[in-house]
Amino acid sequence: MNGLMGLIPRRVGLSMLAIGAMLLGAFAYLNLPVAALPTVDFPTIQVTALLSGANAETMASSVATPLERAFSAVPQITAMTSSNAAGKTQIVLQFDLNRDIDGAAGDVQAAINAATANLPKTMTSLPTFNKVNPAEATVLSLAVTSPVRTLPELNQYIDNYISQQLSQIPGVGLIDFHGQQKPAVRIRIDPDRLTARGLTLEDLRATIGNATLDQPKGNLDGPTRSITLGATDQLLDPRHYREQVIAYRNGTPIKVGDVGGVIAGAEDTEQAAMLDGQPTVIADIHKQPGYNVIQTIENIKARLPALMSQLPADVQVHIAGDRTQTIRASVADVEFTLLLSIALVVLVIFLFLRRATATLIPAMTIPLSLAVTFAVMYVLGYSLDNLSIMGLAIAVGFVVDDAIVMMENIVRHLEMGKPRLQAAMDGLREVGMTIVSMTVSLVAVFLPILLMGGIVGRLLREFAITVSIAILVSCVISLCITPMLCAWLLKPHAEEAAPGRFSLFCEQCLQAIHDGYARTLDWVLRHQRVTLAGVLATLLATAVLYVVIPKGFFPEQDTGLIVTVAEGAPDSSPLAMREQVREAAEIARQDPAVDKVYFWIGPSPTISQARIVLALKPFAQRDVSARQVINRLQGPLGAVTGLRLYMQPTQDLQFGGRISKTLYQYTLQDPDSSELSHWADVLLKRMQALPQLQHVASDQQQGTAQATLQIDRASAARLGVSIQTIDDVLYDAFGQRQIATMFTQLDQNHVILELDPKWQVSLSTLQHLYARSDAGNLVPLDMLASIHRELVPIVINHQGVFPAITLSFDLAPGKSLSDAVAAIRQSTAQIGLPDGVQGSFQGTAQAFQDSLRSQPWLILAAVLTVYVVLGVLYENAIHPLTIISTLPSAGFGALVALLLFRLDLSVLGLIGILLLIGIVKKNAIMIVDFTQAAQERGMPATEAVREACLLRLRPILMTSLAALLGAVPLAFGHGAGAELRQPLGIAIVGGLLVSLILTLYSTPVIYLWFERLREARAKAATPRAEALPG
Repeated sequence: MNGLMGLIPRRVGLSMLAIGAMLLGAFAYLNLPVAALPTVDFPTIQVTALLSGANAETMASSVATPLERAFSAVPQITAMTSSNAAGKTQIVLQFDLNRDIDGAAGDVQAAINAATANLPKTMTSLPTFNKVNPAEATVLSLAVTSPVRTLPELNQYIDNYISQQLSQIPGVGLIDFHGQQKPAVRIRIDPDRLTARGLTLEDLRATIGNATLDQPKGNLDGPTRSITLGATDQLLDPRHYREQVIAYRNGTPIKVGDVGGVIAGAEDTEQAAMLDGQPTVIADIHKQPGYNVIQTIENIKARLPALMSQLPADVQVHIAGDRTQTIRASVADVEFTLLLSIALVVLVIFLFLRRATATLIPAMTIPLSLAVTFAVMYVLGYSLDNLSIMGLAIAVGFVVDDAIVMMENIVRHLEMGKPRLQAAMDGLREVGMTIVSMTVSLVAVFLPILLMGGIVGRLLREFAITVSIAILVSCVISLCITPMLCAWLLKPHAEEAAPGRFSLFCEQCLQAIHDGYARTLDWVLRHQRVTLAGVLATLLATAVLYVVIPKGFFPEQDTGLIVTVAEGAPDSSPLAMREQVREAAEIARQDPAVDKVYFWIGPSPTISQARIVLALKPFAQRDVSARQVINRLQGPLGAVTGLRLYMQPTQDLQFGGRISKTLYQYTLQDPDSSELSHWADVLLKRMQALPQLQHVASDQQQGTAQATLQIDRASAARLGVSIQTIDDVLYDAFGQRQIATMFTQLDQNHVILELDPKWQVSLSTLQHLYARSDAGNLVPLDMLASIHRELVPIVINHQGVFPAITLSFDLAPGKSLSDAVAAIRQSTAQIGLPDGVQGSFQGTAQAFQDSLRSQPWLILAAVLTVYVVLGVLYENAIHPLTIISTLPSAGFGALVALLLFRLDLSVLGLIGILLLIGIVKKNAIMIVDFTQAAQERGMPATEAVREACLLRLRPILMTSLAALLGAVPLAFGHGAGAELRQPLGIAIVGGLLVSLILTLYSTPVIYLWFERLREARAKAATPRAEALPG
């Protein structure tokens, strides 16, 4: 401390440093990015493969399986899931958190290239991938509308302007378009007219394929010039397709128009999207990994005016869903909480000191600490988010502790009649090491968090570093600037004006507390065994409470968006599905808390599923939460005929890569899909009966009707018809087969072959289809196959390379995630799953289990770290035990407070307990340090500890109340993001209240107990030392 004493007279230099730090902090604060939570991106890649006309089983076996086997060789994949529906496979690959996403993308592309040879030859394009997690919420949703244009006409502006320009904006990742209908030429054939002319669909397909081409023609190179060759080999107008000649019969040309019609239509007519009842195309925008949400959305909004200026006046781009509104509201609320915490802490200081100058000195620690912390956050690339600002709001309560302890001790020396400079030096010399001990031991609490692995460790790392920086900076300020300000500004009480009435009243109250504490302390010191029994009882009660308290993972957030999965009957037609979903969306739009409603149907996963998104009004314009909106809409929406609806609020923090109907997931997997389906149904029924769960759903939809052609291979061989020919007939007729492509300057439009829609509604159409034999004869399909009806899955999901079914669920009111997990485990044990069926929690539930296993070890690691640090600082193994003996009372208070307010012990509640480990021991450190100093002056242990308790009562009360009131706005605040702040604030307030009362009595008793133990050991060692030969 001698080196620091030389800084006390240098008030100009220290003042300039403080002003510079404030300016630097202000600059950093204004330039820090804003986010809901610290940026934690799972390295995730989504692979998409398309094969029009294929059912789910074909996609799973012929597309997903070859790709999954290739991806299995990619290093550091932690999870691989796939969803296979009609015509589409999506595979989500999640990598280790430390995996570089660009390197992973290269490995994925190599795996796709290796699997290409095993994929179906009829795939018109290779699988593609995006570096994005589809389970993460979109950051911005745009709706593109036009009152006069059809959706295919609107698409050219989406593809050529909107999609391209949005994709170039920094931070924009995957853009999902819903309700998009790309232009296409559709050739619709009448099978009877085709057969009557002795033709087949294969003949027509070959004709069109040869009639429109876009191939290189070469050039002529003469002696003096070159001429490029071109040809009118493309058909660019739908009318020209009608005139194409398929064949000649008796010298008469048979044209396409003779056997069917040709229209300019849409590539996929089953997709639909609407915004507030108006047809639209929805663009869901995901951010790229590593980019800030707010900055990405601001970049998009800044580009929109220029983008819209390039579009026709009737084409409008609307903002349908915007995440920034709730993020900004949440951060603004927590910033207000920070300011309120500062005000309450300063008020506590003033009530104890009752002098403006004395209040200003420790209060200066707050803005200085925050300013330097903001500067360091800016350098480290951190953001202003709910966790970091919550950490600073909590830190406000104890960054002043060191300054209070320092100033209170300097005032004590001033009252001894010492000059101000000498009092400052003596005060620094006396408590300097105490402040260092308190600071280092408090920062030590965060070391286990910094070493935590997984998503929780990554999420809390920024919080831990931010709070640690604020604590360390406050320590430096207390050792340098606070003594300087005391030497410059403080005066002894005798030199100040006479105290007023309010000051006298406060002093009388504090003196009454002091006198009452002295009397009760004397009683405790006379009945030490009772106190020790109380300490042991508190320890036991804390352990019991930790076991029985409901546990959760992360509080459910209100982000202002509600996503609803609307599931219709498996055989619902696109038109029926559209009307049902429109009815549900209209009901939701009538809710007073809802601002906008948009929905889309198709293409993923199936046409019998839709997504309805409710964008809620800003928090200031509604008096209910997202969960309350869901609860009151359940009844009206449940009345919609033919639909099952699953609603969940969008969360900032998403775990896993599988999209589910409700929030939590439990997955079964089994190589035998039949066995898997049976046991999934059994477990689904059991889970639906559990009182801990609600809205239990399966991602295995009811089977859809399939007509399977049982091919008579003997007859087919006898008649000269190959299996490939039969498949081609069916694909040409019903598979929306792309038989040609029109290449334009700006786009590529497909030519699609199909039967006329009136021929696509009944199985009787199969009697009108013919295949051409090797001999050139037309053979009716019903001579080659019989029809067998069966139910087949609409969607087939995989976990790894095995079939999987995910059961999702929400928590019943008043139930915790730990209750639900225990109930599901008990249910799986009771039904006796066979060895081949493996079950595991996924997503958030899996992350909860991982964190639950690490919680006791994290608390133990924090306590041991504090003990080791204190042992090093004190060069003593006994007295650190006295200090950490105060911790059970804090844990007891925190757990009781969470129970009283019916809150789970979540990750944020655990953070509160870890902070209490650091805060509460400060009281014991002050008592132990002063007791040891008194004993060194020759005072008996009992008198020394009594004097230390009474002497340090006021600073203990002041620092504890400052920390407590600093957490009060978090505990009892409302508004955006309050659900995140409350568990942390309530745990700290409850822990501080109980520990403040108990530790003032338990610390001196435990100190004396260890002191007697030390003396007994010393006496026992003395005879042995005397007996040794000299």
